[in-house]
Amino acid sequence: MLTELRIQNFAIIDDLQLSFEPGFIVLTGETGAGKSIIIDAVEMLLGGRADSAAVRTDAEVALIEGHFRIDESLQPEINSVLEREGLLDDPGFLVLSREIRREGRNLARVNGRVTALNLLGELGERLVDVHGQSEHLSLRRVSEHVHLLDRYAKLDELRAKYEKAYGQLRNVRGEISKLRTREREAQSRADYLAFQVEEIEAARLKAEEEQELREERTRLANTEQLTRLSAEAVSSLAGGVHSRDSAVDQLGRAIDALADLAGIDESMKALGDRAQALMEDVAELSRALRRYQEEVEFNPHRLDEVEERLNLIQSLKRKYGGSVEAVLHQAQAAREELESITHAEQRLESLQAQEEELLNEIASLGLALSRERQQAGEALGAAIEVQLNDLRMEEAQFGLDLQHQESPDGVPVEGKRLALYPTGLDRVEFLVAPNPGEGLKPLARIASGGETSRLMLGLKSVLAKADRTPTLIFDEIDQGIGGRVGTIVGEKLWSLSNAHQVLCITHLPQLAAFGDQHIKVEKKVQSGRTITVTRSLSDSERVTELATMIGGVTESNLESALGFLETAAIQKKIPGR
Repeated sequence: MLTELRIQNFAIIDDLQLSFEPGFIVLTGETGAGKSIIIDAVEMLLGGRADSAAVRTDAEVALIEGHFRIDESLQPEINSVLEREGLLDDPGFLVLSREIRREGRNLARVNGRVTALNLLGELGERLVDVHGQSEHLSLRRVSEHVHLLDRYAKLDELRAKYEKAYGQLRNVRGEISKLRTREREAQSRADYLAFQVEEIEAARLKAEEEQELREERTRLANTEQLTRLSAEAVSSLAGGVHSRDSAVDQLGRAIDALADLAGIDESMKALGDRAQALMEDVAELSRALRRYQEEVEFNPHRLDEVEERLNLIQSLKRKYGGSVEAVLHQAQAAREELESITHAEQRLESLQAQEEELLNEIASLGLALSRERQQAGEALGAAIEVQLNDLRMEEAQFGLDLQHQESPDGVPVEGKRLALYPTGLDRVEFLVAPNPGEGLKPLARIASGGETSRLMLGLKSVLAKADRTPTLIFDEIDQGIGGRVGTIVGEKLWSLSNAHQVLCITHLPQLAAFGDQHIKVEKKVQSGRTITVTRSLSDSERVTELATMIGGVTESNLESALGFLETAAIQKKIPGR
């Protein structure tokens, strides 16, 4: 609901801050005091067309800001929009604001951040309905009619079943569409995939092969140097045939000397053993180097083979990924896709069978919805006409236009194919005839004004629980009606406040008496400038204000005002109201 409204430099409003309570709120005041200007400001806050002429004289910018408390039932819908735009702060509260500049670009803000103007409208239409001259009204949006009717008829369970089947059908049709697209491209795609698989498999890649080949290439490219260095190492360790300067010779002399030492001093035997072990290690090292030396060979042909293999691996990496692992992964992916293309025809047949089953299920559920809606529409029309009769619109009529359209992609019904929508098989639109002889016309095309506000009140009274818009604003609803009907209108508006926050601008004291909060709007001259001010009235001030609305503060008018308040209090206490 709307908790606070701030308006600055807008028309004759200098700086106005209003706090609103839950329930039924009435705004009263003399003609020209600025009541309708407040409603105009709200409409601009909700994304309505802005006019720079509305900026107060001598000001450059007009500001309108609204604070809303979001009920838990509405939070998923509102917060999903805010999350989509990255604007969600507190899930239970929302701040909308609009800056209207005399020159330059107007600014829209949500939770303090600049955003597109259409987002104000998207959020605003979920938060507030303005009844009167405005077109910012959910009942004028034909797309809302089916939802209102279904909530009125309590069709949640049946709608949920339909929507589940509809969602499944969309998924199946989406996959069919993809398969058919692939089918058209299948042959060329299959040839390409088969080439990929064949090329990669022919290479017979191994995960560690590339590193091993690089090492082998290094050895083959340095054969001469490897031979020379290994020969030097062998010579140093084991020496030549006549050499006595090798490590083996010198270790041999050391071992002989240690053996002589151990013959004299037995404690030197351990050192002799260590020298012998060292001799054996050097001998093994020498043998290993000789084997390596023998294996090193100059082989230009093998070097060419290694280079060619590395070039192949590098080429495959460039085509299919940055590593051998990526190339192997691509081969596997290509095999799987090739398999899916091969079996696409079978999958397509299976999906088409599922599609037909779902179409039959949707046809059954959709027709059931249609029957329930038709019956609910008759009950809704009768209930609304009773409400309109109370509002002295005895000749007004309400009807429901429920149509089916044919479509080649639709559901099978009695030899036809009926179009299907996310909400069912029906196009639902409310029809009204405010005056006798005019015939039923689409509700969305009915001209605005006081009579239409009463018509909307009649609809809202019946659809109160089905309509989830939290704040309802009625302007000019008392146009052309007298005091007795004003009492009825007041009682109905107050009854609406059981499910909504209701704001109403009125000139009728009988209607104003039903308000839970009474705000007086006044026009004053301050420092040579006309400004609008407001104040929330106390109980005693309400009596004086109602008397003023009757015709002036006289003893008889004060008594009448008290009578109106007492009548309203009694009506509010009657069970069911």
